[in-house]
Amino acid sequence: MNYSDPHLVDRLASAYVLGTLSGAARRRFERLQRDRADVQLAVTRWESRLGSLSVHVPPVRPSPRVWAAIAACTTPAAATAHAAPAGWLRPAGFGLGALAAGVLAASALFMAVPTLFLSADQAAMRSGERLPQSYVGLLSDAQGNGKLLVSSLRHGRTMTVKVIGPIAAPPPGQRLVLWALPAEGPPFVLGTAPTAGTAVSQLPASSEQLLSRVSKLAVTLEATDKPATPGPALFTGNCAKLW
Repeated sequence: MNYSDPHLVDRLASAYVLGTLSGAARRRFERLQRDRADVQLAVTRWESRLGSLSVHVPPVRPSPRVWAAIAACTTPAAATAHAAPAGWLRPAGFGLGALAAGVLAASALFMAVPTLFLSADQAAMRSGERLPQSYVGLLSDAQGNGKLLVSSLRHGRTMTVKVIGPIAAPPPGQRLVLWALPAEGPPFVLGTAPTAGTAVSQLPASSEQLLSRVSKLAVTLEATDKPATPGPALFTGNCAKLW
C-alpha cells in the first residue's frame, strides 16, 4: 500500500476516525500516525470535521433492552442480571431493533474514538500533551504522489524535511532547492531538500517571521543552493498552520 499518496492517507484517516478501519489495518495506521506529522494532521482534520455533527444529534434515552444488549456484548453473562427493570422508559414511535443498533453503533464509535466529539483544539491533545504549534507542508509531484514532508515549530529556527516517497537523485552539480511562495511578494529560498531520509537545517529567522504569510511551498532543481529565482517546480504543496 502506497502510504506516500496523500489521497490514500486522507481516506484512511476518515475511516480511522469513523471507526470503520479495524484489525491489522487499524494497527498499521496507528503506527504510521505515531511517526508522521501529515497523518496526524489528516486525523485531526477529520476529527474536527466530523465532531461538529454531534451538535446536531438530539439526545435519546435508550430503553432497558438496549442496555441489556450492550451488557451482553461487553460483560460476562452474570453481570446482566442487574439490568434495569423491563418497564423503565419504553420509547414510543421507534423500532427497538433500529434504536438498539443505532445506540450500539454510537456507543462503539464514542468508545473507539472519544476525540470525535471534541473541538479541533481539543482533538490536538494526545497522550496528555498538546501537539506543538508548527508550520507543516506536504509536497507532491504532478501526479499527486507525496514526496516531502516539511515541518518547523512556529517560533523555532530549524526546519525538518523528511522524504516520504521515492525521489531520483539529481544530476551531478544539481540539487533540490525548497522555496517559500508567499501570497504576496517574491519567492525565497528556505534551504535544500534531501532525496532520502530526513534533513534538519537552520533558518535565518523564526518560522513565524518567515512563513506567516506563505501559502505554498515548492521544490525546484537548481545549480546553486541560493538561486535568485525558482525554476520549474518538481514538487509543490500548501504551507499549513498546525494550531
